[in-house]
Amino acid sequence: MTSPPDPAAPPVAAPDVVSPELLSRLTAGDEATWYAFVQEYEGRMYGYLYRLEGNPDDALDLTQEVFYRAWRSIRTFRPGERVLPWLYQVARNTQIESHRRKQLQRFSLEQAREDIGFEVTSEARSPVRAAESADAQDRVQRALLKLPDDYREAVVLRFVEDMPYEDIARIQGVAVGTAKSRVFRAKEQLAELLADVADVN
Repeated sequence: MTSPPDPAAPPVAAPDVVSPELLSRLTAGDEATWYAFVQEYEGRMYGYLYRLEGNPDDALDLTQEVFYRAWRSIRTFRPGERVLPWLYQVARNTQIESHRRKQLQRFSLEQAREDIGFEVTSEARSPVRAAESADAQDRVQRALLKLPDDYREAVVLRFVEDMPYEDIARIQGVAVGTAKSRVFRAKEQLAELLADVADVN
């Protein structure tokens, strides 16, 4: 078990383009750098997965797995590449695969802690950003879960995560026009489901 990360470690550089120096530290497995990296992006990943799953515990488990997979595959990250599209792709694949292996043993948080020395905290930011009340938040989440998977993901990426259509298309593996169409159709369906809750724009 490695020692706790240094709280004085420098934060991950912004914007979300990894510098050669930072990538070198991540690739080398520097614990303090990884701790800062997880803290920088865990809220975005948790919010995204919560919107897709509708369950905070499942979203937290999947968020942990996302960073475990990121740690395992960081050597495939290209210098100069943006972090968020790459992480969203890791998160998307993680969520899809989790539904394919429901009968298998779930990812072990204890194993992750032992293997890599960091964990996702339970203080990840709230995934619901625009609703005006707890009841409205719950209705928004229920409405999202009624959408087809691809529509739900597209509209979450666009309006919750503020992703451009080009990044949505890349994450979903479709043409930009298809991404725009999915967002448009998802907006239409949400507008019907949430007509008395909020204006979906």
